[in-house]
Amino acid sequence: MENVKVAVIFYSMGGTNLQMAKWSQEGAEAAGAEVRLLKVDELAPQSVIDANEAWKATYEATKDIPTATSEDIEWADAIIFNTPTRFGGMASQMKQFIDTQGGIWAQGKTINKVVSATSSAQNPHGGQEATILNLYTTMMHWGAIIVPTGYTDDTLFTAGGNPYGTTVTVGPDGKMIEDVEPAVKHQAKRTVSVAQSIAANR
Repeated sequence: MENVKVAVIFYSMGGTNLQMAKWSQEGAEAAGAEVRLLKVDELAPQSVIDANEAWKATYEATKDIPTATSEDIEWADAIIFNTPTRFGGMASQMKQFIDTQGGIWAQGKTINKVVSATSSAQNPHGGQEATILNLYTTMMHWGAIIVPTGYTDDTLFTAGGNPYGTTVTVGPDGKMIEDVEPAVKHQAKRTVSVAQSIAANR
């Protein structure tokens, strides 16, 4: 098996996507990948963060996690994005990070990166699937190779059953409603497997 490098890049406000990113990391490492767990920059004012206990707790919990850079994109053979839904699209923090990669995109350094994505929202039809498809559209511009989950494992059905990438509903108490841990890990392993196949045929 080829040794592949995976960047797990996330934005999390309430902790859900942080947990999904950690599961992605665990799944990728279990498949033999070298993994970097990375956050994107927070754009909200500190006063707004401090006024929300869950947001503040997540901000504090992620302080020691490195911030993603263009160098991480260049380094990675595969990228797994974890972002919450904002009106059917990715969070502005994730969008800002992706939008600042024009330099390496122009140099062709995003071509053939293997990518996959997960998302969350506060109700079952809150835009999670649209968020993943929105992110994948950007990845098409990158020339990336998109790895959806498809219906490749039974765990995807207990996780809600969408074929684009694992998504989860977050209840009023801030806890995940569906059991998505196995599906997130399967998705990460599938992403690594595709990246290994591509690396072996370079």
